[in-house]
Amino acid sequence: MRQRHRERVLEFLRTIQKPDRPLAAVAETDSLVEAGLIDSLALLEIVAFLEEQYRIDFAATGLEPELLTSVSGILDLIERESR
Repeated sequence: MRQRHRERVLEFLRTIQKPDRPLAAVAETDSLVEAGLIDSLALLEIVAFLEEQYRIDFAATGLEPELLTSVSGILDLIERESR
């Protein structure tokens, strides 16, 4: 299941990444912002994606921005909220 979520998240990240930064060069635990792959505004796009695709209600659960800065953190959040 995690692998399917990973593929879906990576597919989405490719649509919002900065064009001069390859996603493949970033480890799953690396900060996407610090690696220059996305900017802080892209975090809002990630929130919208997670709300739409995974029905995560950030208004109810609260937003922990540090969880959204790496692929691993995003996947952990999806798994936690899908229970």
